[in-house]
Amino acid sequence: MDDLHLTSTPASGLPLAFYGTAVHSRTLTELEFSENCLIVVDQAGKIQALQQNVDASQINTILADQGYAPEVFPVKHMPRGQFLCPGFVDTHNHAPQWTQRGVGRGRSLNDWLNQVTFAHEAKFADIEYAKRTYAACVSGFLQQGITTASYYGSHHGDATSVLAEICHEKGQRALVGKCNMNRNAPDWYREASTKESLEATRAFIQHVARLDPESQLVRPVITPRFAISCDDELLSGLGSIARENPKVPIQTHFNEEDGEIRFTRELFPQFRTEADLYQHFGLLTDQTILAHCIYLAEGEMDQLRQLGCGVAHCPIANTTMLNFMIAPIREYLRRGIKVGLGTDSGGGHSSSMLEAMRQAFVVSLARSTQTEGKDEPLSLEEGFYLATRGGAQVCGLEDKIGTFEVGKEFDALEVHMVDLDIPSVSSPIEEEDSTFVIFEKFLMTGDDRNIAKVYVQGRSVKL
Repeated sequence: MDDLHLTSTPASGLPLAFYGTAVHSRTLTELEFSENCLIVVDQAGKIQALQQNVDASQINTILADQGYAPEVFPVKHMPRGQFLCPGFVDTHNHAPQWTQRGVGRGRSLNDWLNQVTFAHEAKFADIEYAKRTYAACVSGFLQQGITTASYYGSHHGDATSVLAEICHEKGQRALVGKCNMNRNAPDWYREASTKESLEATRAFIQHVARLDPESQLVRPVITPRFAISCDDELLSGLGSIARENPKVPIQTHFNEEDGEIRFTRELFPQFRTEADLYQHFGLLTDQTILAHCIYLAEGEMDQLRQLGCGVAHCPIANTTMLNFMIAPIREYLRRGIKVGLGTDSGGGHSSSMLEAMRQAFVVSLARSTQTEGKDEPLSLEEGFYLATRGGAQVCGLEDKIGTFEVGKEFDALEVHMVDLDIPSVSSPIEEEDSTFVIFEKFLMTGDDRNIAKVYVQGRSVKL
């Protein structure tokens, strides 16, 4: 296909300043609430200054010290009930399934793929359909505060290039992958050959390199759908591509379902575990994102920690297929494995990271019951960490995003629990509510109507 929009760059923003409350994760279990905080964002979209406990009378002096003319520099004053938090990071979702969300609940993974998903993804052979659907998908995620997304495309290279272009044009930070799948799918929805699959993958990586040479927003990601859909030759070839492109991350589905695990063992009897399989082919690195991770063996957990792989926890999809599947997230955190949250839409019916956080708590409560209290439920602080800083770690972006620090890029949500432009059913703010309670009400009862503004690299990206 002809390259589209390759000369476009994300719009350069204007310097910004915010005065009010900001919240982010200091650690897995500790939130930092900065009240009367002044954040200054430079034209490049990076946090230039961040000062806490600032009296309003000091703002002009601080702005002047940063090189701005206070009398003409706009400062957004956020009253009580409004605050900033880092943008949400969705570590696992399927862009082609945007219009399929909510369809096919209660089925096994194999039945869901063959009866619902493959027929839907096959539509992306039509580039015009891909343009329409992906534009709606990216806009929909941005509306909900997902400033970074790790996307699986379909196996179509041209359509996946369109997805990368749309993310870049709309200003969403994204990892975008062309699915590889040359077997165990219908004839009308699988790649014709290993050679074709690998050539399309290399072409896609080159396309994204032209689109965003410095990976400011969009990065390619090597994406074998899962081992079932790839033969030995294809996995070996993808491993070679990974070695040729050491800065390109990798993503796949991993230990997702009993039936999937059994079938993988039948196809690859020479390997004791899925971790051994992927490591053999050079696909487990500190840039690998493994979705689901429900049934890891003891040795696999050690491998993931030692290799620095990240887990994309997808609690909605895991609990709405045929079985209620509980990933041992507390154990992963205990061992120091990187964990982020994924919506897995459309495997998950919701594309909301707020809903993913809530379901992560429910699933962790079930795990606590299952383990008779050995694995404690996730706290609110931990759930928010997974949706922001943890997700940034999993996507290899912790040096850029996930917290508010001088020098980091300003990917942020402006949350309004009062003075809303659009009526919301979120829990009302009362006079006695602390800043923590207001924040808790947003996480537990808020939705996209409470997210007034979304910023990526300091650029407003929510329409």
